[in-house]
Amino acid sequence: MAPPAAIEVEAVTDTTGVTVPNPLSAPIHSNEILGRRKKADKKQWGIAAPSDSKNFRLNNYEGKPKARRWDHYLSNEAKMRKGNSLKGAAKFLSKPGIISLGGGLPSSEYFPFEEVSMKVPSVGHFSEADTKDSGVTITAGKHDLVNDKSIFDISVAFNYGQGAGAAQLLRWITEHTELIHSPPYEDWRCTMTIGSTSGLDMALRMLTRPGDMMLSEAYTFSAAVETALPLGVRMAGVPVDAEGLIPSDMDSMLTNWDVNEKGGRKPHILYTVPTGQNPTGATQSASRRHALYAVCQKHDIVIIEDEPYYFLQMQPYTGPNSPDVPPPSSHQEFISNLVPSFLSMDTDGRVMRLDSFSKVISPGSRIGWITGSQQIIEIYQRHADCSTQSPSGMAQLLLFKLLDEHWGHAGYIDWLIHIRMEYTKRRDTILAACEKYLPKDIVSWNPPMAGMFHWMQIDFTQHPDYPAKSIETIEEEIFMQNIEQGALLMRGSWFYANAEDRHDTLFFRATYAAAPAEKIEEGIRRFGESIRKEFGLENGTNGIVIGKRKDRD
Repeated sequence: MAPPAAIEVEAVTDTTGVTVPNPLSAPIHSNEILGRRKKADKKQWGIAAPSDSKNFRLNNYEGKPKARRWDHYLSNEAKMRKGNSLKGAAKFLSKPGIISLGGGLPSSEYFPFEEVSMKVPSVGHFSEADTKDSGVTITAGKHDLVNDKSIFDISVAFNYGQGAGAAQLLRWITEHTELIHSPPYEDWRCTMTIGSTSGLDMALRMLTRPGDMMLSEAYTFSAAVETALPLGVRMAGVPVDAEGLIPSDMDSMLTNWDVNEKGGRKPHILYTVPTGQNPTGATQSASRRHALYAVCQKHDIVIIEDEPYYFLQMQPYTGPNSPDVPPPSSHQEFISNLVPSFLSMDTDGRVMRLDSFSKVISPGSRIGWITGSQQIIEIYQRHADCSTQSPSGMAQLLLFKLLDEHWGHAGYIDWLIHIRMEYTKRRDTILAACEKYLPKDIVSWNPPMAGMFHWMQIDFTQHPDYPAKSIETIEEEIFMQNIEQGALLMRGSWFYANAEDRHDTLFFRATYAAAPAEKIEEGIRRFGESIRKEFGLENGTNGIVIGKRKDRD
């Protein structure tokens, strides 16, 4: 590490630099990242150029602990993967004067794209209407790199690439990860994915074997269950409360694990969505995350931290008809008010964090990234090189032009603050509708702090036909009644981590992400009407429940 009096030369652009006093130990701010970049060799940006996210980190991590190694959990598949030898040869393409007759890289001469343009919001003017009227058109040309117009162009992005993704976007992703999470160990790395579901699939192939069980919330993302089951991996649901996973219950489950009773060895992976969890909407507090991390240390658990909703953390809910809470006054306030991630407290390298642009930019980009220890990331990249090959170059180019060249890190934080406030309005809309239209002696809920989902519990014991009708039958009848009323909400049973476990609760999940405010309100009104019909309640004026019930049969 350089002494305090040392100076370093850092890049302002990719070809020039300025002298900055000891930047490597200073806090990172969103508007300073460009000036703190290390000067890059132009060959770093070439076709299929290998890259290591270590080269894009802004701070010096000497003296910090190294990640633990996870050889004892690696699958045979992970141990056997040697990577793609042809992609390994790509490192020689940057040798000056080399004539390549080796790789099967098609010439960009035959790419039928001369340039690609898109109209995007200018910083601070993010609404759809503002973008239509005053948005900025940004353009990527075929040969911008060789013409020194940009470090990323069509000739590079639209050709084959590495499993880690293009260095140009990987640099931005690494900087963003460091800005938000600042992982506290030395050998952390980032690599791109084609989305978090694919990332989970590869993680399970790397770290599990058929017959294993994996911990998760008792109600969890259904696609995670459906990804795991064909690999022979079953979920072991941990009880949850309003803050998500309950650490004492997880500790007790692991301490008392009975292989014969459970039908699988003691789990060594926790899959969790800590923020705005799908489907419950629960957000783990900082203290809850620290307690869960301690349990994982005690039982040597690898944490797969799936965080597509991390930046959909909303303003505090202050109740119906309360004044709006103003937005964060600065980037630093926004970042410091985010619930700390597992990655930010991970001194062991036991966290494999899945990030995605799906919920904050667009799902169709099919680009996300993983942050983890060097060992895990290198194995993941070898897997990607022989399966997904690389994230879409077209999508990478569009995101690079938007995030790096147009918005920059500061503009992206402004965008995240914008969508934070927009989702807060949507959340408040659905909560106001629930207060207005739902019979609160039958339906209860906790206001979500983050994410896209509102989780409502139904007191099925008040159903006039209970217990003659089972929970499952009552859920089915409510669901179909809701369809008849013209609204679609998801049944809680579709999100069981393990359908074989006993469930004595009944939930429905609504989302406030997709529909405009008036349709959110109308959808909840129809849901309330379904509940009243099924439970034999009568309406008062304006659809408010009086509470009369029909007699039992």
